[in-house]
Amino acid sequence: QVQLAESGGGLVQAGGSLRLSCAVSGRTANRYGVGWFRQGPGKERELVAGIGYRGGKTFYEDSVKGRFTISKDNNRNTVYLQMNDLKPADTAVYYCAAEDQLVEMAPWSKFEYWGQGTLVTVSE
Repeated sequence: QVQLAESGGGLVQAGGSLRLSCAVSGRTANRYGVGWFRQGPGKERELVAGIGYRGGKTFYEDSVKGRFTISKDNNRNTVYLQMNDLKPADTAVYYCAAEDQLVEMAPWSKFEYWGQGTLVTVSE
């Protein structure tokens, strides 16, 4: 069984930065592709960034390209989402999710394991 725990959310002003962490426990992180999803107020959940289990392939939703960076530290069993130049539209609960041996992901990819989420609020 795999457990995911997000941290790093908070309140930040527009233009600021946050780094989210997704700690993977129960199994080694290097066998899992990990995605970061978000769900804003009144919106559907969407995949914003993902990294394949081999670490070579990444995915970014168009609105975050050039601002968000996903990375994976297998030694620490942690996946990070560095978020720069944050905008009020980025306000959402951010979730990480993992799928066994997922090489490359897309918005329709399925994930078996989910964290509880961390709230990111970006003020004007």
